[in-house]
Amino acid sequence: MQLKHLKTLLTPQEGAAKVTCMTWAPNNGKFAVCTVDRVVLLYDEQGEKRDKFSTKPAESKYGKKKCFCALTCLLWPAEHAIVFGLAEGKVRLANTKTNKSSTVYGTDSYVVSLTSKYCFWEGHALRISGTVPNTDIKSSQCGKLLTHPCPPYALAWGTNSIIVAGCDKKIVAYGREGHIQQTFDYSRDRSEKEFTVAATSPSGQSVVIGSYDRLRVFNWGPRKGAWDEASPKEIPNLYTITALAWKKDGSRLCAGTLCGGVEQFDCCLRRSIYKNKFEMTYVGLSQVIVKNLSTGMRVVLKSHYGYEIDEVKIMGKDRYLVGHTSDTLLLGDLTSNKLSEVAWQGSGGNEKFFFENETVCMIFNAGELTLVEYGSNDILGSVRTEFMNPHLISVRLNERKQRGVEGNKKLAYLIDIKTIAIVDLAGGYNLGTINHDSKIDWLELNETGRKLLFRDKKLRLHLYDIESSVKTTVLSFCSYVQWVPGSDVVVSQNRGNLCVWYNIDSPERATMFPLRGDVVDLERSNGKTEVIVTEGVNTVSYTLDEGLIEFGTAIDDGDYYRATAFLETLEMSSETEAMWKTLSKLSLEARQLHIAERCFAALGDVSKARFLNQTNRIADQVSKEYGGDGTEFYQVKARLAMLDKNYKLAEMYYMEQNAIDEVMEMYQELHMWDDCIAVAESKGHPELDNLRHSYYQWLMETNQDEKAGEVKEGEEDFTGAVSLYLKAGLPAKAARLAMSREELVTNSDVINRIAAALIKGEFYERAGDLFEKIRNNQRALDCYRKGHAFRKAVELARVAFPADVVKLEEAWGDYLVQQKQLDAAINHYIEAGCSSKAIEAAIGARQWKKAVHILELQEDRSGGKYYLKIAQYYASIQEYEVAEPLFVKGDHIKDAIDMYTVAGRWEQAHKLAAKCMTPEDVSTLYVSRAQDLEGEGKYKEAERLFATVEEPDLAITMYKKNKMFDDVIRLVAKHHPDLLSETHLHLAKELETESRFSEAEYHYMEGQEWKGAVNMYRVNNMWEEAYRVAKSHGGASAHKQVAYLWAKSLGGEAAVKLLNKFGLLETAIDFAADNCAFDFAFELARLSTKNKIPEIHLKNAMMLEDEVPYIHTHTHTPLPTSPPNPSHTLIDWVGAQRVAEANDPDSVSDVLVGQAKFCFEQKDFQKAEAFLLRAQRPELAIKYYKVRLGMWSDAMRICKEYLPNKLSVLQEEYEKEATKKGSRGVEGMVEQAKEWELSGEYARAVECYLKVKDSTNGPLMEKCWMKAAELAIKFLTHERAVDVIHSVGPRLTQLRKYSAAAELYLNLDLIKEAIDAFIEGEEWNKAKRVAKELDPRFEDYVDQRYKEHLKNQGKADSLVGVDVMAALDMYAERGQWEKCIETASKQNYKILHKYVALYATHLIKEGHAEKALNLYAQHGAPANLQNFNIYKRMFLDLLNLLGRDSAESFRMWADLRDVMLLLCENLTKSSEANSPAHEEFEQMLLISHYYATRSAANGVDLVSVAAKLSISLLRHTELIPADKAFYEAGMAARALGWENMAFIFLNRFLDLSDGIEEGNLDTLDHSDFQDTDIPFEVPFPAKIHVTDAQREEIRDWVLTVSMDQRVEQVLPKDERDTYEASLLAANTGIRSLPCVITGYPVLRNKIEFKGPGKAANKDDWNKFIMATKTTHSPECQDVLKFVSQWCGGLPASGFSFH
Repeated sequence: MQLKHLKTLLTPQEGAAKVTCMTWAPNNGKFAVCTVDRVVLLYDEQGEKRDKFSTKPAESKYGKKKCFCALTCLLWPAEHAIVFGLAEGKVRLANTKTNKSSTVYGTDSYVVSLTSKYCFWEGHALRISGTVPNTDIKSSQCGKLLTHPCPPYALAWGTNSIIVAGCDKKIVAYGREGHIQQTFDYSRDRSEKEFTVAATSPSGQSVVIGSYDRLRVFNWGPRKGAWDEASPKEIPNLYTITALAWKKDGSRLCAGTLCGGVEQFDCCLRRSIYKNKFEMTYVGLSQVIVKNLSTGMRVVLKSHYGYEIDEVKIMGKDRYLVGHTSDTLLLGDLTSNKLSEVAWQGSGGNEKFFFENETVCMIFNAGELTLVEYGSNDILGSVRTEFMNPHLISVRLNERKQRGVEGNKKLAYLIDIKTIAIVDLAGGYNLGTINHDSKIDWLELNETGRKLLFRDKKLRLHLYDIESSVKTTVLSFCSYVQWVPGSDVVVSQNRGNLCVWYNIDSPERATMFPLRGDVVDLERSNGKTEVIVTEGVNTVSYTLDEGLIEFGTAIDDGDYYRATAFLETLEMSSETEAMWKTLSKLSLEARQLHIAERCFAALGDVSKARFLNQTNRIADQVSKEYGGDGTEFYQVKARLAMLDKNYKLAEMYYMEQNAIDEVMEMYQELHMWDDCIAVAESKGHPELDNLRHSYYQWLMETNQDEKAGEVKEGEEDFTGAVSLYLKAGLPAKAARLAMSREELVTNSDVINRIAAALIKGEFYERAGDLFEKIRNNQRALDCYRKGHAFRKAVELARVAFPADVVKLEEAWGDYLVQQKQLDAAINHYIEAGCSSKAIEAAIGARQWKKAVHILELQEDRSGGKYYLKIAQYYASIQEYEVAEPLFVKGDHIKDAIDMYTVAGRWEQAHKLAAKCMTPEDVSTLYVSRAQDLEGEGKYKEAERLFATVEEPDLAITMYKKNKMFDDVIRLVAKHHPDLLSETHLHLAKELETESRFSEAEYHYMEGQEWKGAVNMYRVNNMWEEAYRVAKSHGGASAHKQVAYLWAKSLGGEAAVKLLNKFGLLETAIDFAADNCAFDFAFELARLSTKNKIPEIHLKNAMMLEDEVPYIHTHTHTPLPTSPPNPSHTLIDWVGAQRVAEANDPDSVSDVLVGQAKFCFEQKDFQKAEAFLLRAQRPELAIKYYKVRLGMWSDAMRICKEYLPNKLSVLQEEYEKEATKKGSRGVEGMVEQAKEWELSGEYARAVECYLKVKDSTNGPLMEKCWMKAAELAIKFLTHERAVDVIHSVGPRLTQLRKYSAAAELYLNLDLIKEAIDAFIEGEEWNKAKRVAKELDPRFEDYVDQRYKEHLKNQGKADSLVGVDVMAALDMYAERGQWEKCIETASKQNYKILHKYVALYATHLIKEGHAEKALNLYAQHGAPANLQNFNIYKRMFLDLLNLLGRDSAESFRMWADLRDVMLLLCENLTKSSEANSPAHEEFEQMLLISHYYATRSAANGVDLVSVAAKLSISLLRHTELIPADKAFYEAGMAARALGWENMAFIFLNRFLDLSDGIEEGNLDTLDHSDFQDTDIPFEVPFPAKIHVTDAQREEIRDWVLTVSMDQRVEQVLPKDERDTYEASLLAANTGIRSLPCVITGYPVLRNKIEFKGPGKAANKDDWNKFIMATKTTHSPECQDVLKFVSQWCGGLPASGFSFH
């Protein structure tokens, strides 16, 4: 705080002229100074002197005695309260309202000073002791607070402290409890004088203390919690300061001096300019003055809690102030000068402020909307919303005054994009919630907050009446809408029309004008309302009917006379008529009867107008005679009650005044004679008899014979009453009376008349009753028969005509069948012994079990024709086990087989067929059926049928015909493995013809015929593929041959490039020359390797030499010879040799070779051999012997002598050649082996024997291989012998000579190999014996191999005796679950349930949860922890099944219930007892019990019980799919007419299904289910559980109901004021037990069971028991049996099971 001198207001004088006191006006507009001569000077805000007047002491008006003591100081802290101090030491309180004063504190010391704070505490100082008392003027309580060492002339009350100073030059700050907080000591400062006066700033955070020539300033530091001294303001020659006055806004401080001077100072911490529009002056930490520089308007913004103001902003078109402190938020309206301070925790400046509403500020922060009303220091309201658009929030605060309404503050906002909430801000409660089916983009309340308009994204405009909670769609395609200000008139645009609702209470009546543009605004001013429309570039206005608008305003203001005057000016139209009706209703409610009369007259309601005219005359006359309000007169009130048709109220008004005659007259005018006579009787009226007579006469005159008869009956004139009843055509009423009176029964004439009338009117049942009453049994029976009253007829016949009972029962059944009550007819046919009709009725009523039961009781075969229908039904619902015996009993075995076949149950079908048909018939049937399936394209099913009757060839043919070659191969491999290769080749060739080369290649490869694939690709010019196949599958040289052929097909340069690419060029040239393709060889050589040309010539010459005489060869001979002589046409070897020796010695060998070739051709082998040896070419001799002559022995002889290093190679070639030659070659090989053996070459002999292979001669191979083994064992080394045996053994096993192979192994002590040989031959006993005798270590090995063998062979039945667990695993792997479970059941309980769990898991994965349930129902449910997930998954899958809420599904639910009960009982005995899992399964047990009971109840038409169960299941939607549960509950409630619940549940179902489609349930509105036990958070369903058609049907119904407005969207409540199906009471939190029959809470009429926590509602229990007894329903009996087991027995009045 700093003080800056502004000006001198009053100039000081030369001498003492003390300024005694000063003060500012509360509005800061005036400043008053009082001088020592009692003159008051007035100054304006700018310090200009405006007035001056003198004063004199006032006469005392307070108390009975005058105050003679001098007044020393005075305060006016509050209205009507003045505090003043006296010289005698008293402090008194004067009340200006009562003109009385009282002493609040008194001492003997002089009162020197007073000060006050916000709570109006006073203190005064005593001159001697310096005591400061503490006084509360509101409670008149006071006490001593502190004692100061000197008189406290300077006394001030600042923030948290009392500042005291005096003549001791010390300033002391005391706390509120009187202890010292701080001391400022100036006693050593010689320039300082005593302190004389003190003043506190309006905020209390600054204190100024005056002394001599000096003002000391102290500021409160809130962060330190202490006072800080600022720089003192020193003014020389100011002299002693006697008075201080601080302006109320804190901006100015005035000081008065001893010399009569007044100085004005400016007080501020800092000053700033905001946006060049506003000046902000911080006069304190918690106070800011905001000044508009253009207008000069000032607003003081102050924190009432003393918090430091951090910053101030001006927002909202420079109209609104926003200031922040550490703990509060300051808001203000500069126009209205309304300021607010509300508690506000800092949020980092993330708030968003909206100033669209002039009366309230909307603050949005972190998803929360806060409303602050300007001028109020409390938050008006706070709600959660994510939609902070001014168009999506509407606030109305007292905008229009309404009769009888105070504090009308309403808010409408969006909870989510489809849900509107309306809140009463004054009361703090929810007025309503609107759940809409589309996104909302605009909403606004009317000014009275009674109606809400909102528009959705589909441009539909809706009106919501808050009081009645009714939503109405008023317009489609709405592009603009707005309330007319100051009224309830609505203006909107629909495409090309302007729509105006002058009376929004009748939304169907709108005034429409055509438009050519778009509405942009609505203006109302100067008594005129205009709609602004843009038409292209032009703007036009449409003026609304101000009179119609005025009518609505007058109605809201309650000024009905003004409304009437306005309506008088209008012509009658539909809108005017609606307004007259509204006014008539309101005026009647307000008892303004003249206006009401005028309204009915205008509406043309003459009767009401005349009646009100008479009523007004009475009221006016009473008012004129007696004064007051004539409408309070009893006759007027009674007539108004009559007008409202509340005659009992009118009677009460009359009876209060004892106006009996007027009551009777009223009732007589209304022809309400009964009420009239009742009044006369109650009051003992003397005209009672005349009244009755008049009543009777009037009845007779008006032909009201029935009523006259009742009068006669009341008078006990029964004969007359009967006559009148008959006259009125009411013989049944006459009969009732006659049967009740004995004297009439004996009157035969009366009885005959009544009976004749009854029969004539076809009241046969009543006639029968009458005849039975008079014991005319025959006629009674005839009447009962004609009237179809068979129950009475049977009861009568049992007594009077026993022989007719059977016929009557049959007739009764026929009648019920005619009435479509087939289920009711069954028992009657049974009673009549008409079995056929009973069966037909049961079938027609779909009581299939009952029909079967009746059929089974038939001894003859006449009912056999019905078995087919029943069996077909059970087949349709997939209960095949039930259907099969029915088909069989009805001799429709083929149908049963077809049933199993269609269902894919081939094993059962074949089993049944084998049992009931010959094999030939079975085969014929199955083949025929398979062919039908083949025609339908169901090949797998057809294959299974073919396989069942062992006709795999037909299946193969089927697949081949349909070109399904993979299946062909699969079946051939399975059934004809020996033909597999041939089949592959056949398919390959077929595919090749179809140009499906890649598939053909696959089959060639599988058929091990790679050459066929290569040839296929070669023929089709696909050389790359051919090369690939040859390289992959054809060995080392095959790809080279293909490359050669490929190149040959190309020729020229392309061939050379190709061969170079593969690196085969020279090889190809050689190959071409060797194979006599000399042209191709020459072509390649010329283009690439010309050095190869001579070699090619030589080879060509040799070839020609072999084929043609020398004359052809010389052209290719590379020797430089002379032209040939003609004499050389013959072969001259001598000459050739001579030429060679003479010209080219190197070519002598060539001549010798040629001579050798000639000798070979002449078969002179010795000479030829000699020539070749002379030429040193033994290899050619070997070649001629082996290639051309096939003389392998001579070739091997020469090789052994001359080329021993090539002997092994030659041997291999010989073996290959022998193999190619077949048996002839093998024989040669055997002979060669024998020669080796004879020559002692045993190793070679063994090799040769081993190479003997002839697949056509198995014995020869065996003999040779055995010989090889024998020679190896005898003559070769042990290691070599072992190698031979290892080679021979597998070959013998391939020949199936397992024993021989094993003996060989045993000869060399190869025990394991011998055992493996026996095992491979499946000679298990020999293998075991060898292992046992020779090496026991292998016994386990043999056993293990035996088990593996059985597994691989699928011989699980045999494996059972060896390894049960392995056998069970095999059954499981192969899917033979029935055998698996059957075998496991013979083992222990643990093994059984291991495989039961595996089977159940398999079934659940395959989607067969019902079969899994049957499994556990058969074998029990152990409390194994590892099974818990199986149980849960099975339970949830069953809950997700569709269409299982009917009676036919009872068995499934009952099995589930029984399994869950057994599981819970097992859990109770286990370590998992009372665990969360146990509690969850208990809940599943309860749910399954509800489902089973519901199915049973549906079966006996207990629809109310079934509906209650469906509703109770809603509390378990954390397990049950929520959409399914709400759908079933809603449909059940709808069927019973419980429309409120049906509407809410089905609406919830639609929301859920929409959420499932959108993939999000976050937008669900839970308001309908508040205070119920229906969970909000439910699992997200994976799919919608109803069809689209069902959804649309429900959507239409919900929309229809909501439009009809005939239901309330509120769940029904019981005496707990809680939703009737909720177990948890909303108010008390008490949880009731659920009824074991319906699930509803058990409140009273309780039936308790022995089991803890089990009870039932008596009514529901009795209803269920009765239905069970009357229908003998096995399902209901099963439910009761379960309840008995579950609840520890039934009550005493329970049910016995038969």
